[in-house]
Amino acid sequence: MKQTFKLTEAQQQEMIGLIQDYFENEVNEPIGNLSAMLLLDFFTEKLAPTFYNLGVEDSYAYLIGKL
Repeated sequence: MKQTFKLTEAQQQEMIGLIQDYFENEVNEPIGNLSAMLLLDFFTEKLAPTFYNLGVEDSYAYLIGKL
């Protein structure tokens, strides 16, 4: 099952801004809006499902420990 994550326009714009800030401050390289959006799409499609699943596994283990 392929997971998809839907972001609101406000969430997407905030994350694009955070990516641009990161590149400016940490890499000392400006990144344009389109490049930041494509990077966000990559993170959302390829990386986010792994982190989501880890969170679900952690929640499951926590609940099992409490029961």
